[in-house]
Amino acid sequence: MHSKTGSLWLAAALALAGCDKAAPPSGPAAGPAKAGVVVTTDATVSAEQVARQARGDVSCPARTATAARPGEAPVDDVMGVRPGLTYEEAAATVLCAHELLVLDTQPLRGFDIKSFGQKVRQGFSARFAEERVAKTSKQILQEMQRDAMARGANAVREDFLPGQSRWYVGTMGVPGQERVLSVGREERYAADQSPTVDALRAALRKKYGATPTRELAAGPTQMPTLRWAHDPAGRIVAAGTPLFARCVGHPDPKVGISLNPDCGVVVEALLVPRKDNPDLVDRLLVSVVDQGGGYRMIAATEQALAQADQQRRAQEVEKAAKTGKGPSL
Repeated sequence: MHSKTGSLWLAAALALAGCDKAAPPSGPAAGPAKAGVVVTTDATVSAEQVARQARGDVSCPARTATAARPGEAPVDDVMGVRPGLTYEEAAATVLCAHELLVLDTQPLRGFDIKSFGQKVRQGFSARFAEERVAKTSKQILQEMQRDAMARGANAVREDFLPGQSRWYVGTMGVPGQERVLSVGREERYAADQSPTVDALRAALRKKYGATPTRELAAGPTQMPTLRWAHDPAGRIVAAGTPLFARCVGHPDPKVGISLNPDCGVVVEALLVPRKDNPDLVDRLLVSVVDQGGGYRMIAATEQALAQADQQRRAQEVEKAAKTGKGPSL
């Protein structure tokens, strides 16, 4: 098998709320606190305030030192984020896409590589900041119980609101030199800003190519999807060719990706129609992955990490030979 598969669903970490003991009142002695009504010390914080605190000093538009994509190469970016950018360049470009976007740098999963104890940043996600509401301990407990019941019933909870977007970026490389190998974005349109299916498909063709490798129209059990697959030389993969069934991605960036050294850039797009009007789009999912480049990137990273570990061990042996304590026999 020539493919490497890994999941790049970079989910937000679960925040566990706790209650601190409140400072003693300065006025007359208060009566005993009743269980379930102790309010957390944190006050309600707006989404804008949360974003400002989490984003830090962000300078927009983002600046990149990575060379621009060659003019003859296939289009491989999502709003400027593309394979080859450094981790920092991609993070800055994502944050500049919207003032409410905040990063989560803790990937839930990644490629299973031999890291030799080194920490390789395998990507990040970004989503809109949310208002932080002060809650009583009773409210926190009730929410935890509702969440547990929903998970037990396999219920779907919609936490992606109209007008929001979220990002998933996969990176690979030796520590401090990681670069992007995949990028995905999901956008949900506000009710009064939903584009038509035809208009959005036309916009996608204009950006990624007038002739997709594969395009499926909407049907009873099918949503509109488009794919632009390329070989390593940048040529579009046509239907009926050997690579047609091999150079395949997935439009949902939360799904794991496959890397095939025989493929180049693969772009997948999915249009999710509105339930009340299937001619309008509720959300758009676009993912881009450089399959061959990502495959080689992982191999090069593992090789570099192995060499660095070998050098470390050799230096330790050399140092021990010079300064190590002799055995007691």
